[in-house]
Amino acid sequence: MNTDINYINRDIEAKILKSFNKKMVLVLYGARQTGKTTLIKKIFIKNNHNFLYLNCEEQRIREKLVPDYLILKSLIGDNKNIIFDEAQRIKDPGLILKILIDNDPNLNLVASGSSSFDLASKLNEPLTGRHFEFQLYPLSISEISKETPTSDLDLTWKNTLLFGSYPKIFNQSGNIDKINYLSILTSDYLYKDLLSFNLVRDSQKIHALLEALALQLGNEVSYNEIGTKLGLDNKTIERYIDLLEKSFVIFRLRTLSRNPRNELGKKVKIYFYDLGVRNSILNNFSELRLRTDIGALFENYFITEKIKSYQLANRKPNIYFWRTYSQKEIDFIEEIDGKIRGYEIKWSESKKINKNTKSEFFKSYPNATIETVTPSNFQKYLG
Repeated sequence: MNTDINYINRDIEAKILKSFNKKMVLVLYGARQTGKTTLIKKIFIKNNHNFLYLNCEEQRIREKLVPDYLILKSLIGDNKNIIFDEAQRIKDPGLILKILIDNDPNLNLVASGSSSFDLASKLNEPLTGRHFEFQLYPLSISEISKETPTSDLDLTWKNTLLFGSYPKIFNQSGNIDKINYLSILTSDYLYKDLLSFNLVRDSQKIHALLEALALQLGNEVSYNEIGTKLGLDNKTIERYIDLLEKSFVIFRLRTLSRNPRNELGKKVKIYFYDLGVRNSILNNFSELRLRTDIGALFENYFITEKIKSYQLANRKPNIYFWRTYSQKEIDFIEEIDGKIRGYEIKWSESKKINKNTKSEFFKSYPNATIETVTPSNFQKYLG
């Protein structure tokens, strides 16, 4: 058990630690409030490494970070471990990090960012072949289980269907405090980067879009339908969704479609990286037993847990959902090394996958497998 009640050990710590001293820049992406800065600081502290922390949201710091080695050296001094927090706020982060690592390959440089739409474009060309990338998600069931007594784990993970798994949620004493925290998170942090970079002018439109997406959880999303409702054209809707995805708020799941006569193509479902955020957008924290959307919540939960597990397993599978014109559907598909595995996600333990659905799926993908995922067995599919 972790003795620091304000910090939950992250599974990715060991992978990050192994990336130090490799003459490479480490880039850590993730939504605001997922604990990126805390994680990197803890890794340095645990291993008795001094570090210099630079908050790039502060103007005085940004003004000193210019692509000139002598000026940069005067700022970092003899420090060998430097954290550039919210590095997307720097004008030339890729060039600055390249200059530092080229002049002193023994530096451990960590750049964190809460938006890949801006930081990635500034890093990729200058740091080609010179950086490792990681993504920090809200807490996983693996991380939560290590800090939770076995007797409490079932209740704890089910609570994440309501309140999500941002680290600070687990330091809140009651449901009201959790709801208040999520309200602040969704109003003050969720699209802060979109607004600060003037990529979105109207935060009300973004919130309305997120509300529409939250209501369609588990269903196919029609850009045209949402655009008509919000008074925005399809291209604007798609651009906003792309920006929200690059801010790590939502992610898209596209269809597996290799039999165009029978299978839907160019369709998309949209899920939230954190269900607490989703429920806060709708202001709906009703108990699980009272919810009509419990199936969609569990579907979202399992899919995000699968995505979290891939990074630790060093996997980058292709992921999809599957649906035919005759409305046969499988919720989640992963393809690894050419092998296709389907998951039908059921909140009810008694529900089974339809035989006709299985039969039609196997006609198109005869070497595939299908698993039925329920609350009692989902953890065995996360390895």
